[in-house]
Amino acid sequence: MKAILVICDGMADRPVKELKGKTPLEAAHKPYLNKIAKTGICGIMDTIAPGIPPGSDTAMLALLGYDALKVYSGRGAFEAVGSGLKVLPGEVAFRCNFATVNDDMVVLDRRAGRIRNEDASKLAGSLQKAKLKKVTNVDFLFKSTLQHRAVLILRGEKLSTAVSASDPGKTGERVQTVKALDNSLAAKHTAKILNELSKVFHEVLKNHKVNKERVRKELPPANIVLFRGAGKIPKISPIPQIYGVEASCISAAPLIRGVCKTAGLNLIDVEGATGMPDTNYKGKAQAAVKALKNSDFVLLHIKATDVASHDKNPKLKVQIIEKIDAMLGYILENVDLNITYLAITADHTTSVVTGNHEGDPVPIVITGPYVRRDDIKEFGERSCAKGGLNRIKGSDLMPILMNFLRRTKKVGA
Repeated sequence: MKAILVICDGMADRPVKELKGKTPLEAAHKPYLNKIAKTGICGIMDTIAPGIPPGSDTAMLALLGYDALKVYSGRGAFEAVGSGLKVLPGEVAFRCNFATVNDDMVVLDRRAGRIRNEDASKLAGSLQKAKLKKVTNVDFLFKSTLQHRAVLILRGEKLSTAVSASDPGKTGERVQTVKALDNSLAAKHTAKILNELSKVFHEVLKNHKVNKERVRKELPPANIVLFRGAGKIPKISPIPQIYGVEASCISAAPLIRGVCKTAGLNLIDVEGATGMPDTNYKGKAQAAVKALKNSDFVLLHIKATDVASHDKNPKLKVQIIEKIDAMLGYILENVDLNITYLAITADHTTSVVTGNHEGDPVPIVITGPYVRRDDIKEFGERSCAKGGLNRIKGSDLMPILMNFLRRTKKVGA
């Protein structure tokens, strides 16, 4: 027995006026998702706990079966690992944004107009050559990842994750001074490093030829780097060790790749997979089907639904869900469901109205050879709430799937 878990990032939502009171998932034309619902068992899931909005990092940890509240040690390290970098013991990593500020250091655009990968890479190359003057006992590695996103690794002695972010979290506010969150010398030292890096990076960026060209084209310049999500690699047992399975991950998002790699999953690259609405949906489906030849468990992650939600674009989100549905059609036509389980869910609710992660539960369906089929005929937030799987936690999902694969152990005699 084998299993594919499809996680549609931020796919779950709330009713939207523009969609006549339906959620984007309810409004979408999704024959294959509905077919899976009809042949499977449905439910809803609180990724962390009822009413608690999960981050994508903690959500993914939970969906892989970990207690995210216990093992989570910050997002930055996952972003770095997922970008192909190594984070060694004692090092601290940060997730970063190229952003746009005015002369008063007020943030005008936290994503610098979703700067192109090519431009971001050129900027990152220049930043890596920057020199610190006030702090000399530390090295850093800076790398752009996807559009405005980047990662920073600090290497040296006496470093701490107990520091605040320079990112104010919204536009119209000034870049924040990084502060120590405890009284340790390590936290104060780390905050000092980040504050100097912020100033040095700003000086490099505001005069960079890439940004001068962006201004000429009336595009927002990427003239500041915002730091947040300080993290170290958590100590967790890998999935193959826990369940005795070969496991693989297909995702373009560095964060998801980082979590999965840390959990012992093999990373599979797909040409044209961008993590954006233009991603190669069919290519990812083909890769998942192919991966089943050597893997017992395949995690297929789609980021685009979350992108549409954060951009507050309900019509785009509906279109993306319909593309995901077609992708699932390919999987259904090329996988033997007599020996394969297929599970579909979201990692969290992302509202197209607020543009934020919310604490609402997400729909889930599992189909396969020995599933107790229920009476649900449509895959959606409200319909799945009536299903036979009832209401579960995110950390319940992996044991449920592994039980179908006969990989869990009996408790007691």
